[in-house]
Amino acid sequence: MQAFQINVSPEIIEDLYARLGNTRWPDSLHQADWQLGTDITYLKEITDYWQNTFDWQKQQEKLNELPHFTTEIDRINIHFIHQKGTGSRPLPLLLCHGWPDSFLRFQKLIPLLTDPAANGGDPNDAFDVIIPSLPGFGFSDRPAEKKSFIAWTAGLLHKLVTETLGYASYAAHGGDVGSGVVERLGMDVHGSLVGIHLLDIPYWHLFAIQPDDLDTQEKQYLQAGQTWQFTEGGYAIEQSTKPQSLAYGLNDSPVGLAGWILEKFHRWSDCKGHLENSFTKDELLTNITLYWVTQTIRSSFTPYFDEDQTPPQTNTKISVPTGVAIFPKDIIPAPRSFAERFYNVVRWSEMPRGGHFSAWEEPELLAAELREFFRPLRTE
Repeated sequence: MQAFQINVSPEIIEDLYARLGNTRWPDSLHQADWQLGTDITYLKEITDYWQNTFDWQKQQEKLNELPHFTTEIDRINIHFIHQKGTGSRPLPLLLCHGWPDSFLRFQKLIPLLTDPAANGGDPNDAFDVIIPSLPGFGFSDRPAEKKSFIAWTAGLLHKLVTETLGYASYAAHGGDVGSGVVERLGMDVHGSLVGIHLLDIPYWHLFAIQPDDLDTQEKQYLQAGQTWQFTEGGYAIEQSTKPQSLAYGLNDSPVGLAGWILEKFHRWSDCKGHLENSFTKDELLTNITLYWVTQTIRSSFTPYFDEDQTPPQTNTKISVPTGVAIFPKDIIPAPRSFAERFYNVVRWSEMPRGGHFSAWEEPELLAAELREFFRPLRTE
């Protein structure tokens, strides 16, 4: 375990700015807006900001105020943030991000969880937060060969928390890919977990149940999932079937990369049609720039093309106390009855606002939810 500082060379940033300035723009249907993908008017606006106003060095310095580390586990280097909480007995909490975000998803959440007393909360609700970059994302190593990504990653992160950091037991939270990793922890190492908290029910469960066994709400959920797959799920099909072909363009063109990622933030957030209702340009561009400077867009597709990721025993109910927070503008909010097929659901919260990136969009709401759920699960 070694301290780590983000240090992107100026040459990489200069090359980025040159590529932005040399963008060859496609045409666009008149008034297409966001219906056919990322709106060209907004993309040109944010590209101009990226090239002429955005300050990566400033963002890098801000990020380096956090305690970053790297460690080697099973011959792969894992980057993570480990911010200890205030007080004498903070609860260790593993936070797992998804795609197309990064460890940056939790940046706003860190002070709310580690020092609740300074942020309107109870000091007894403090957490030690552990925020890894999943393998293939950010500053973690990329998988060198095809693996069962979810199970493999869960195993790495369990070793990170229990062996590298020395916690005997811990809590875990995740969304998107991170919800699959946290679920797998609940299956494989349940004796080490005080509880798990999810933002969504991993999609593969839709394929584990016969439609005739579903109640009315679950059938509506299944239908919504099928409709979404046809209208919004093309990206996942491409990333799962031909990721290499897609990666050539996205790894070579920063505007292409931004167009691919920004559409997801627009469609999956509670931004009411305008991205900057939920995110600042700097937040959006710091995340995209992180993908650019680490050249990890191809490796971030790994959870999609790994056909072995579906957990075994999908009909086996996980016994670990489980909390679920459903944000209304997330991709396909599941009903509670569906979640209860797979988890020991002890808290179910339907949030008043927010979307897929709730730690970014509504950090105060999510922090309060995590404090409430884990409070009775803390050991004396």
